[in-house]
Amino acid sequence: MATTKSKQLNEWNTLHKNGPFPLKLLYQTKLEGERVMPDKVERYNDVALEIQRLIKETQDAGEGFRAYGSAWSMNRIASHKDRMHYNGFMNLSMPIHAKDCHPDNTYDPTNLFLFECGNTIKEISETLAENGKSLKTSGASNGQTIAGCISTGVHGAGLDVGAVQDFVVGLNLIIGPNTDDIVYLEPKSKPALSDHFWHALNSRVIRDDDLFYAALVGLGSFGFIHGVVIEAEPVFLLKRYVKNISKHLAFELANTMDFKNSPFTIPGETDAQGKGNRPYHYKIFINQYSDDPNCVVEVMYKKPYHESYPDPFPIIKESLYRDLIYLFVKLAENFPKSIPWLVKRLRKTILPKVDEETTGMLKEIFWDAPYQGPAFACSFGVHHKNAEKVMHLLGKLTREEGPIPGIFALRFVKQTKATIGFTKFPITCVIEIDGVLWKKTKKIMSLEEYSRRMIEVLKKNNIPFTIHWGKNSDWEFPELVTHMYGDNAEKWIAQRKKLVSAEMQHLFSNKFLKIIGLE
Repeated sequence: MATTKSKQLNEWNTLHKNGPFPLKLLYQTKLEGERVMPDKVERYNDVALEIQRLIKETQDAGEGFRAYGSAWSMNRIASHKDRMHYNGFMNLSMPIHAKDCHPDNTYDPTNLFLFECGNTIKEISETLAENGKSLKTSGASNGQTIAGCISTGVHGAGLDVGAVQDFVVGLNLIIGPNTDDIVYLEPKSKPALSDHFWHALNSRVIRDDDLFYAALVGLGSFGFIHGVVIEAEPVFLLKRYVKNISKHLAFELANTMDFKNSPFTIPGETDAQGKGNRPYHYKIFINQYSDDPNCVVEVMYKKPYHESYPDPFPIIKESLYRDLIYLFVKLAENFPKSIPWLVKRLRKTILPKVDEETTGMLKEIFWDAPYQGPAFACSFGVHHKNAEKVMHLLGKLTREEGPIPGIFALRFVKQTKATIGFTKFPITCVIEIDGVLWKKTKKIMSLEEYSRRMIEVLKKNNIPFTIHWGKNSDWEFPELVTHMYGDNAEKWIAQRKKLVSAEMQHLFSNKFLKIIGLE
């Protein structure tokens, strides 16, 4: 039988020390051992019953319940003042076979896998690689759990791929303590798995497009995500280039996404007519404190997999451009611990001219996060055609009302179908500022004040925007979610009410949901 340890606590914190937040009780559930219970389906069903037991225990106590994985989000979205569940030990995986598929399935069954909620992106990537497969995209690193990724909309930078939730085929949710409270949810318009397969996992099958796309980015409030069915693809390589180009050209590409007719080309990455190929990934690094007319861009191109490529890790481990937080911290170590002093140096340079080239699998290029100390990250989603204007506005704010100990990057992601997925624009430009946490002084505003000012500046200039659910922001800003999502916010609430009982809605809610008005 699956077993749960309970720990009495006073507080809980995120990986990057964005709390602490109050907490009474922490659950940690481990599956029964493989030697005792060798059948994966039996172990999966057994631990589902244990989660239902914990939900019933919480219900009887009149308290609330939230699940979390790697504590990667930089706000209180995962926290609950009453009871929380750590999912990291729940990491079963199962390949899907043709016999498991729905009669109308259009997916290649060899690309379908069921992963339990606690699997990290790193674990998933290793499992897929053993089967000659790869994720379609991931975030900048690999420590998040799959359930956490989709709950907050972790996005990567796939121009034609989308965010992590966009390759999810189905969701296995535990929405209460009763027998029929284990459900499998997938779109009616694109069924993947058979009722028979899910009945073996004690699940009630629901096929509903509106419900599925609402639950897809569910902020942890559509119940306990037990399993996630994903569509992988055959393993591939990414050829990564880091180049120094003019800001004018970098933003022209951001505005048009027309790589074919751009003067920016990389030898070997063109068609027969010498026109630029469309990359898999495009990212711009901006040092807002520098008046350098150039900037650094990271561009990646998808390549067929072959065995004989150089080991990418020597370059990836040393690359300054792999993690902006890490970059900022490494530079800060070389200067006095004074933000104004550091910013003065930033005005001269922070991003050296480079000409890196690396080839590797997705799981190698987007590797372990090197920095896991106190950090902040603010991320806004805007239409890619507004990228330059927004960067100008936020850069000006950061210089004139700051300084703020971080630097900007821009990534570009295909539109999501998730009802409140923050990559909602046709191509979303994700403008993010990452850095180290700081304390308010007479000369430096607080993170809360900075977050509020960014929202105010975008609203004042009539820029439609969204905010990454897992990042720092002034989430108490009046009518923020309605402003970002309009009618979709109400649709999301309606779908949650359709699936989850009133009592369980309250149990799976938390302060974050109340603050943003989605309860």
